[in-house]
Amino acid sequence: MDKKLLDILVCPVSKAPLQWDPEKQELVCKVSRLAYPVKDGIPVMIESEARSLDDTDTSPTSTAP
Repeated sequence: MDKKLLDILVCPVSKAPLQWDPEKQELVCKVSRLAYPVKDGIPVMIESEARSLDDTDTSPTSTAP
């Protein structure tokens, strides 16, 4: 994930910053507990496409590649 892009993207629900999860290829919002998929390098920032995080999901540690 491009750091410049990650720096400007926010969660469309909470407006909080996102974190990159390279293992799952998702952008994660800790505030709204949603994970947005990245398909073919393009973030899909639509709430209906997001996956809800549950207690078993681990927090991503990476904010950039």
